[in-house]
Amino acid sequence: MIVPQELKYNKTHEWVRMEGELATVGITDYAQESLGDIVYVEPPEAGQAVKKGEEVATIESVKAASPIYAPVSGKVERLNPLLEKTPELINQKPYEAFLFVIRMADPSQLAGLLDAEAYESHVEQEKAAH
Repeated sequence: MIVPQELKYNKTHEWVRMEGELATVGITDYAQESLGDIVYVEPPEAGQAVKKGEEVATIESVKAASPIYAPVSGKVERLNPLLEKTPELINQKPYEAFLFVIRMADPSQLAGLLDAEAYESHVEQEKAAH
């Protein structure tokens, strides 16, 4: 399981890369591995206002459909256009194949996200519980 140190993580397996007030969001290596082959991504609308913790997108794999939650509140600035035709990029490069970018309303919400070490610990606890 790859967990880049420079990213922040949500307990629901989304990662966040910060660039000023923009938060680029994707799903973790662990999440894509758990899902299996990803066949479709239903993204939020560009320009859509999102609230931290709300379901904003869906990823469908050969196994199941999984909700994607907003790790921070704000407005969806842009989507990853490559995922419409090639959603399997998420399986191949989970930390490059982002889902969407949020212009954050409140950057202090980042403090509620996990660092790489805390996320790894969370995943280990989750695995032990199953």
